[in-house]
Amino acid sequence: MKKTIITTPSILQTIAKDIETIGGKAILVGGCVRDAFLGKSSKDYDVEVYGLESLDRLEEILQRYGSVNLVGKSFGVLKFVYDGDEYDFSFPRKESKVSAGHRGFEINSDGFLSYDEAFKRRDFTINAMGYDILSSKMIDPFGGMDDLKAKRVKHIDDKTFVEDPLRVYRGVQFCARFEFEMDSSTKKLCQSMLRDGMLDELPKERVYEEFKKLLLKSLKPSIGFELMRELGVIESCFPELNAIIGVVQSPKYHPEGDVWVHTMMCIDKMALILHNEYPNSSEKFKLRMMFAILCHDLGKATHTTIEDDGTIRSIGHERAGVEPTREFLYRLTNEHDFIKSILPLVEHHLKPSQFYSAKSKAGAIRRLSTKVNIQELVLVAKADFLGRDTIEAKNGVYKAGEWLLERSKELSVDTKPPKPLLQGRDLISLGLEPSPKFKKILDSVYDKQLAGDITTKAEALEYAKNFFC
Repeated sequence: MKKTIITTPSILQTIAKDIETIGGKAILVGGCVRDAFLGKSSKDYDVEVYGLESLDRLEEILQRYGSVNLVGKSFGVLKFVYDGDEYDFSFPRKESKVSAGHRGFEINSDGFLSYDEAFKRRDFTINAMGYDILSSKMIDPFGGMDDLKAKRVKHIDDKTFVEDPLRVYRGVQFCARFEFEMDSSTKKLCQSMLRDGMLDELPKERVYEEFKKLLLKSLKPSIGFELMRELGVIESCFPELNAIIGVVQSPKYHPEGDVWVHTMMCIDKMALILHNEYPNSSEKFKLRMMFAILCHDLGKATHTTIEDDGTIRSIGHERAGVEPTREFLYRLTNEHDFIKSILPLVEHHLKPSQFYSAKSKAGAIRRLSTKVNIQELVLVAKADFLGRDTIEAKNGVYKAGEWLLERSKELSVDTKPPKPLLQGRDLISLGLEPSPKFKKILDSVYDKQLAGDITTKAEALEYAKNFFC
């Protein structure tokens, strides 16, 4: 054991002292210990309590200082809330696989397990370190500190690791988040689990959670996707992504290589943009941007051609990418509205550059705003533009996006389309009877409004009157 210092909330110090007076020890475990040595702040404190006979004794202590949620008590876990913050207190436990699925574990809590026995159930060595809150001693039975220093993700035990196949995805996202490499023995084990079909039993909701961590907590998510490709996960589980590997591109516009290489560069650019320019944006927004850029060129798999003179084209790939994007996302989640919000970003991702080249008029920009959020679209197009090895991309300025964003703001359509000047009740006020013709009238008026031919409600009403003449 090695002595070091991890700053812990004073309430944990107080509780640890109380636990020690009745013969127990309070040990910080898991991610909070790992993150402390990575220089990352963490608010998730998990405490394992050793040396007590029953959770009831622990519960008594915790209730002196705050509220205790007993929902996880049958699994040996108490959730303690103090001053608005939540802490997990648990007994060390053993887990035995008794049936298929992530719920198929028999859990046995035992306050007198050794550190080695208790930590062995964890996935990777870097997550199997403990910290004695009072003595400031490190507990590292499986060499997690050495692996942290070596920037290595390594599993603890072959038998326990394979009991939960989600650990393959967890290893991937840890490698991406911390920019670590996966140990060769762990790679081989993950590949054998994939060959044996173990990943097939995973509910997509669990896989989705690991994708979210990979995309939202990594500055270089490409590390995780490249690792999934190396392990065979992309080929086996995500055919839409696998299809873009090796798809050639025009060296004039994409000197960096094939569509996969370009996509990897794009997701890293998007992650950097979100980190630097949108640090306080919602998780949902960031995730939408990350998935949109990940999927933006899926259509190139079916719409890339090489002409007789060697010219490479991908005409129509943006619209062709909608369906594979939909299929890929439904492999991960059933959040229909979320998926629906991503599809227009894929379908129209070339529009900023196209509109800039054509110096498109106000009417075209207004119409675009009815199909997609222009501000979000420009962000996707920017990451697409910067995610390549051209001289223009290396300059870091996306002029087309800046132009379209400025014009759309001038027209007040950067985040939403124009509000229709005329509604059904306005037609009724003219003395018209509701009918199927209403939609035709309103659509026609709105089309004129988008074109700029109608700019006031009075003009809209006059046009509607003439529509009946």
